[in-house]
Amino acid sequence: MAKQKEYFRINEQIKAPFIRIVGDNIESKIVDIKTGIKMSDDMGLDLVEISPTANPPVCKIIEYQKFVYDRKRQQKLNEQKQIKIKTKEIRFTPTTGEHDYTFKMKQAIEFLQDKNKVKINIVFKGRMINYMEYGTSIIEKLLEDLKEYGKPESDVKLEGKKLMVIFQPK
Repeated sequence: MAKQKEYFRINEQIKAPFIRIVGDNIESKIVDIKTGIKMSDDMGLDLVEISPTANPPVCKIIEYQKFVYDRKRQQKLNEQKQIKIKTKEIRFTPTTGEHDYTFKMKQAIEFLQDKNKVKINIVFKGRMINYMEYGTSIIEKLLEDLKEYGKPESDVKLEGKKLMVIFQPK
């Protein structure tokens, strides 16, 4: 997924006849475009269109390259602060043994402590679907064991030959 590059009009690229001008050590006022460009040239800076949809468009007198650098840095910081929640999947069968159950339950606890969602699937193969009570007993046991680390997002669902529940972290 490619990121869309931001584009800002500068100096003569700005088409609006009047603009609201802002910047450091400048009082906010509405001026025509020629006056704005002249003011920015006198300061040795660029006139950058910050908000083109405003009426009149908002332009700032700043150094363009520094402005673009600061925007990219701010976007990078914002991406780092975002919490990315992943869904981890753990599969059981109705015949899962006690040791395998405890091992997979510990994995589920680790995933929930790392703030990931956990999708629990009980997979029924062949004629095992006739023994639904074994699958539901595993799900009930998991609901009891994981209740202090996470809570079920929804009720237990049967999708085809899978009994499924999703836990979200507390």
